[in-house]
Amino acid sequence: MTDQEVVPVGPGPEDDQQVAALDVEITPDSVEAAPADDDSGGASVADLEALLFVAERPLSRSELRTVARLSAEEVDEKLGDLEVELRERGIRLVTQGDRVMLGTSPESGALIARYLGADAVRLSPAALETLAIIAYRQPVTRGVIERIRGVDSGHVVRGLLHRRLIVEQGRAETPGRPILYGTSMEFMERFGLTSLDDLPPLEAEIAAQLAQAEEDARTEAKPGASEGTDDAAVSRDGEDVEVEGEASGPEDTPDPDA
Repeated sequence: MTDQEVVPVGPGPEDDQQVAALDVEITPDSVEAAPADDDSGGASVADLEALLFVAERPLSRSELRTVARLSAEEVDEKLGDLEVELRERGIRLVTQGDRVMLGTSPESGALIARYLGADAVRLSPAALETLAIIAYRQPVTRGVIERIRGVDSGHVVRGLLHRRLIVEQGRAETPGRPILYGTSMEFMERFGLTSLDDLPPLEAEIAAQLAQAEEDARTEAKPGASEGTDDAAVSRDGEDVEVEGEASGPEDTPDPDA
């Protein structure tokens, strides 16, 4: 074989410029910054639906932005699209404040209750009354609840907490810094609500009575004493009832349905 028959292998001097152009360093940062396959660069509406489906708890919008690689505007837009798509299906998008989750539709409630046996689990009138006060006046303290109901509500409140229908939302900026209570995401799902705006409106007279009772409770709060504590006194049927620790009145005796 002569020198003229030797075929060069690999790039020659004339190819150095092209090779240099292709010499790109691949680092974790460059991989992380690489755009997604879709045009938006982030998750689709279907992706968000799947993510909410597998999530074991409600997700905040900031978590969705981080995981789905979307801007705040894109998250709001896609959640809005998802809410519209689910309106005619058995699943609903449930929102409470900054958190979102998937829940069953109210129309499917009876069927699901039969399957889960949940129709046998009922709330007592005292629990329903307390839950309604919390739902409409949240965040609200135990002292305000007792002022409206006229009876010690410690046992009922603990029962609602145990059933995860209400949650603690911080403490009030009043003497004693009593706990503030509000409804939970489980409350929203159980009662077929997608937001608190879905609560039926109160009659004007009832709303005024609740507001007046709440104002009276705040006015009567004594300096250095916490609402709903041992030295609190509430009245029922015109009789004063002294609350001692976790003592309960006739309506607040241990009740499996509370």
